[in-house]
Amino acid sequence: MGYERDYAPIPPPVPRWRERLGQYWRLVRGDRPIGWLLLLWPTWWGLWLAAKGVPPWWTLIVFTLGVWLTRAAGCVINDYADRWLDPHVERTKQRPLATGAVSGREALAVFAVLMLVAFALVLTMNRLTVYLSFVGVVLAATYPYLKRYTYLPQVYLGMAFGWGIPMAFAAIRGEVPPVAWLLYVANILWSTAYDTWYAMVDRDDDLRMGSKSTAILFGEMDLVAQGVLYALFVYALFLVGRRAELGAYFWYALGAAAVLIAYEFAIARRRDRDACFRAFLHNHWVGLVVFAGFVLELGLHGAR
Repeated sequence: MGYERDYAPIPPPVPRWRERLGQYWRLVRGDRPIGWLLLLWPTWWGLWLAAKGVPPWWTLIVFTLGVWLTRAAGCVINDYADRWLDPHVERTKQRPLATGAVSGREALAVFAVLMLVAFALVLTMNRLTVYLSFVGVVLAATYPYLKRYTYLPQVYLGMAFGWGIPMAFAAIRGEVPPVAWLLYVANILWSTAYDTWYAMVDRDDDLRMGSKSTAILFGEMDLVAQGVLYALFVYALFLVGRRAELGAYFWYALGAAAVLIAYEFAIARRRDRDACFRAFLHNHWVGLVVFAGFVLELGLHGAR
C-alpha cells in the first residue's frame, strides 16, 4: 500500500535587507498613521491660517513631508528612551527595540537620518523658519525622557507636536504673530487631552514601573480634568476664530468638533483600556473637522 503525503511548501527565506527594512518601518510606526495625522492637522491649521487660504505648494510639500519625518524620528527616540520600560508594558512589548530586533545603535542611526532629511527640507525655507526648526529638534529629542521626572510629559508632547504652527507662520509670513501662538496653545491643550486618553491605557503598567503621566497625576479626577482640557481647547480655538475674524464655516466646524469630543467621553466613561484607546484614536476626526473649518472659511468663503 502506498501512502501519499501533502507537504506545505517551504517559503523562501526573506532577504536580510527586506527584514531590516520591515523592522525599521515598524520602528518608525509606518504601519500606524494615527500619530502622523495628529501631528499633520495642527500643522495644516497653521499653514492655512497663515496663508489665509491654500499655502504655496512647495511650503505645503515641505511641511507635510516634515511632519512624517519628524513624527517618525520622534517614535524612534521615544522607543530608544523607553527601552527599559516597553518590554514590561502590554501594549509596547512587541516593539522592535523592546524585543531586541533592532539595536539601540541602529535606532539612533535611523533617528539621525530622519532628522537630517527633515532639516534638508527646512533649509529651503527662510531664515526664521530654519532657526525655529532647532527648537523643534530639541523638543522632539527631549520629550521621551520627561516621563521619568515629571507627571506632565503630555504637555511637553503638545509643545513638540504643535511646533509646526509657529514654523508655518514663519515660513509664509516671515513672522510669528499673536494668533499663531494662540493656535499653538490650543494645540497644546488638545494634545495634552488626547495623549491623556493614551496614557490611561497604560496607567497600571506605568504605575508598576514608576513611569509618570497626566493620567497618573489626575487619578480619579481624570475625566474631570479631561473635560477642563477639552473645554479650554475649544475656547482657545474660539479666540483664534475671533482674532482671525473667521466666519460661519469655522464656527460650524468648531461646534462639530465639540460634539465629537463629547462622544469621546461617552466612549471612555468606564475607563476601559480599549475604550480609552478608541477615544484617543477618535481625535483624528476632531483635527480633521477643525481643518475643514479653516479650509471652507479661508478657501471658499475667505477671511473678512
